[in-house]
Amino acid sequence: MQQPSVSLSHDTASFGWRSRLQAATIHLALSALVAMLAGVLVFMFWFPYPYREISGGRELFQLVVSVDVVLGPLITFAVYNLAKPRAELRRDLALVALLQLAGLGYGLWTVHLARPVHMVFELDRFRVVHQVEIPLELAAKAPSDIEIAPLLGPTLISLRPFRDPQENMEMTMAALGGVSLSARPELWQSYEAGRPQVLKAAKPVSELISRFPQRQADIEATLRKAGGDAAHASYLPLVARKAEAWTVLLDAGNAQVLGYLPLDSF
Repeated sequence: MQQPSVSLSHDTASFGWRSRLQAATIHLALSALVAMLAGVLVFMFWFPYPYREISGGRELFQLVVSVDVVLGPLITFAVYNLAKPRAELRRDLALVALLQLAGLGYGLWTVHLARPVHMVFELDRFRVVHQVEIPLELAAKAPSDIEIAPLLGPTLISLRPFRDPQENMEMTMAALGGVSLSARPELWQSYEAGRPQVLKAAKPVSELISRFPQRQADIEATLRKAGGDAAHASYLPLVARKAEAWTVLLDAGNAQVLGYLPLDSF
């Protein structure tokens, strides 16, 4: 006479597991959709190519999203129980959603602060500057025509010449102390104003090919994508957050950026 009771208990437990798995799966699908929308924001505006590579945007976003997307459904699986009163179950699920959204919001804020805001021509190279690297106390010193931290992707700017030897020494000492010249808004100017210095510092791409003959195909392919060619192109090294350096390919006539290569050309 006990067998039906055991069978009923087994069926109930099995249904409970299935309902939890179904709820967690739905939560996972919704989380993945939200992560995709966040990815559009991050990779289209904050870390467009090549910054997702050279500034570590891809790894940072993957870390934030993977933790958030995995933990939310796991917690749902743990708390979902149809035996609970409906009001209590709704409360638990709402709390899980709020915690997950708070975690995602904090993660995206971290990515936002780490995002690149400018690519700056600095003396004889380009340097990527990220929002977190700009001292807050210097933000008000940025030129009126240059936004301190644009939301819609990094802008291309340059550094103005030092006013005198005293400023040169002060800024160089500050750079040795950890604040790069490119992260100082008072030194910023438009890229157009620094174009003559860019053209003067840039080196012919033919020299780059001579140094790295094994990368000739990559160099020429990158130039072709932009409608350029090696005979009319130049290059400068690019400093970014990650250890490896990159190279910026330029139009030798007007210093327009033609492309980027993961190549250390220092």
